[in-house]
Amino acid sequence: MTSQTMSLYMYIDIKIWCFDLERLVASSVVFSKLSSSEYAISNQMEADSGDGCHSNSRAICARDLIRFLTGGKSVRSGGSLMCWLGPSAAGSGLGAFGALQKICEDSAEILDSDMLDRPLNVMIPKFLQFFKHNSPKIRSHAIACVNQFIISRTQALMLHIDPFIENLFALAGDEEPEVRKNVCRALVMLLEVRLDRLIPHMHNIIEYMLQRTQDQDENVALEACEFWLTLAELPVCKEVLCGHLPKLIPVLVSGMKYSEIDIILLKGDVEEDEAIPDNEQDIRPRFHRSRTVAQKHDGGESIEEEEDDEDELDDDETISDWNLRKCSAAALDVLANVFRDDLLLHILPLLKELLFHPEWLIKESGILVLGAIAEGCMQGMIPYLPELIPHLVQCLSDKKALVRSITCWTLSRYAHWVVSQPPDIYLKPLMTELLKRILDSNKRVQEAACSAFATLEEEACTELVPYLAFILNTLVFAFSKYQHKNLLILYDAIGTLADSVGHHLNKPEYIQMLMPPLIQKWNQLKDEDKDLFPLLECLSSVATALRSGFLPYCEPVYQRCVSLVQKTLAQAVVRSHTNTHRPTHLSLHQSQPELYEAPDKDFMIVALDLLSGLAEGLGGNIEQLVARSSILTLMYQCMQDKMPEVRQSSFALLGDLTKACFQHVKPCIANFMPILGTNLNPELISVCNNATWAIGEISIQMGSEMQPYVPVVLQQLMEIINRPSTPKTLLENTAITIGRLGYVCPQEVAPMLQQFIRPWCTSLRNIRDNEEKDSAFRGICTMITVNPGGVVQDFIFFCDAVASWMNPKDDLREMFYKILHGFKNQVGDENWRRFSDQFPLPLKERLATFYGV
Repeated sequence: MTSQTMSLYMYIDIKIWCFDLERLVASSVVFSKLSSSEYAISNQMEADSGDGCHSNSRAICARDLIRFLTGGKSVRSGGSLMCWLGPSAAGSGLGAFGALQKICEDSAEILDSDMLDRPLNVMIPKFLQFFKHNSPKIRSHAIACVNQFIISRTQALMLHIDPFIENLFALAGDEEPEVRKNVCRALVMLLEVRLDRLIPHMHNIIEYMLQRTQDQDENVALEACEFWLTLAELPVCKEVLCGHLPKLIPVLVSGMKYSEIDIILLKGDVEEDEAIPDNEQDIRPRFHRSRTVAQKHDGGESIEEEEDDEDELDDDETISDWNLRKCSAAALDVLANVFRDDLLLHILPLLKELLFHPEWLIKESGILVLGAIAEGCMQGMIPYLPELIPHLVQCLSDKKALVRSITCWTLSRYAHWVVSQPPDIYLKPLMTELLKRILDSNKRVQEAACSAFATLEEEACTELVPYLAFILNTLVFAFSKYQHKNLLILYDAIGTLADSVGHHLNKPEYIQMLMPPLIQKWNQLKDEDKDLFPLLECLSSVATALRSGFLPYCEPVYQRCVSLVQKTLAQAVVRSHTNTHRPTHLSLHQSQPELYEAPDKDFMIVALDLLSGLAEGLGGNIEQLVARSSILTLMYQCMQDKMPEVRQSSFALLGDLTKACFQHVKPCIANFMPILGTNLNPELISVCNNATWAIGEISIQMGSEMQPYVPVVLQQLMEIINRPSTPKTLLENTAITIGRLGYVCPQEVAPMLQQFIRPWCTSLRNIRDNEEKDSAFRGICTMITVNPGGVVQDFIFFCDAVASWMNPKDDLREMFYKILHGFKNQVGDENWRRFSDQFPLPLKERLATFYGV
């Protein structure tokens, strides 16, 4: 038994001996958090009690206490905690159960351990007895105690699962709200872990949860509403729930209306608050997400790694707690994704009434409903959108700020459809009204409008180019209008605009509008101010978009980024030369924690990402800045940092500097390549992705000089591309890098062709024509020329990959032509006919049209 466990139980034991049970309840949180280092306190308690356990007998104390808890021989003459929970117990029983609940919450694993003879085997049946206690508080505590062991599938509970469920059903109609809440919580967890036991009763459980989701007590209703979220994730959802939708949908819709307390917390009666300074405590901390290099796809989008940003439902940040409105909206959202357009049969009649209701509260909830079903029911909603979108655009001018803000969010959910329509009919009116709302007099509306406009920017991309002057005028004016919190969101909207329109932003009149306020903010912020994160992210996007247009601003920005990296590294590492032969690296925080805080590496990460943006945007123009700085030495340190996000960003910067000014990178390649090779670990997807991409960029620059480094990386790259669970972005970058290695070192890579050709072809068939794809395909063609036998078994996949090209360069098209015709001539016309008959018709037609085979 660990000293922490011993001291925990001994401390509880002493408290039971020394104080009454009511005091025990108040102290139980302290017991659970006692660590071994706090054992001295326990010793003092023993001394004070005059009859304590000594340090050499802590295990005896722990076992003694468990016996005391579970009804064995008592530690004192007072008997066990369980015995004190008799039917007649009132105050002491409540105190004892309060203590037991805390112990169950904080020490669940210990209570189910062999070292303590699994006390839960005794405790669970005892708890179940108290489900029928005449005190509602004790009934509630008893359920709460057992609930602690559901998710972990504790054996003692699983052995009594049927009586547990029967007892829950018996308490379903309890008059005590806390009991009903705990019953609902238990059923939600059982849905996850013992669905098999609930299925026979599912009809009745669903009917019960429908009642409880409408419970007068909102805490009960919220707990019951979680049931629908959990059920929607299960394969049986559609089967068991479809017959209940006519009742369920109106209940969820009703729960999406603001409650009176919501409106008070949101200050819903305050329409104009733009001049009121923000409460700094209300501003959520922002975390920078390190840059991940991804390929562009045929749809125009860039597939990021598999961590989707959640499109947060009805982001009422002022109401920090999860509430019934949010839970109902989230439940409707996930159910829409399960039932798709079948849900509309039940939703549309309600929507028609809600969206045009004269009472603003009801209309607002209808707009939320419309947004919640957008993703799941989009296809079925399309016939109604030509009428609904103009109505929503009108709602952006509603006199109630809460209506205007939720309308911004709902419109953002339909932005993809808006952008697919004639711009003058939908996009232009929507953009115009959203820009007005960005300058709204209500801060909540400003925030919602900024976020919605960022979504619209991502969807519209270059469709926004004709309106850039209008957009920039609005966003720049917002700088002078916004308080602290919304200013951070404004940076995001500007950065997203730059990402979306790219080099179209590089016009003198646009630069003159945009850069002065950004640089003013840049100069105002100190190096340790975390507001630098969103501003640096914004500037990174702007620098990449402006290209040479950023040159007048680049030097001070570059120098400050290098300084931020340097400062963070200096904070992180100090050499200790206590042993002159083997110096150790300790952080200032580790060596003197009382004087130094741990360095915040986010500053370094975001600075590395901005340097990447500068390198990508300025290209060769960054060469002089790199030559005059120590960035390569700093980057070498960052590439070996323990924090994955630091390595991720440093590899992205390495790739961008390789493209921009390889003459400075080349002398360091011998040091860099082994580090890149050790980071080809697909368990850390983003680090591995950026390292892979950087290797590909280095290969193109090194040419045949890459030969010594092929053995350092090729085996890992082949393992990644053949790994079944490799995410799409990493697969694509791995395929490109293998192709590039084969292009510059075909003799070294071609012998392995058969080991990767199939996943290579399938990985690159969907990415857009670009330089990276071009060099990768040149590599694969060169390797096929060296080792034609390596492609024979998977030639159909090569044909499919070739057909994915929309407009290859003439010499690349010629390489494709030679390989296709060479294969056809080798096998003969008859065999080729039989082979090509396997092709899907579009592939067959495309190869015949473009390559004559």
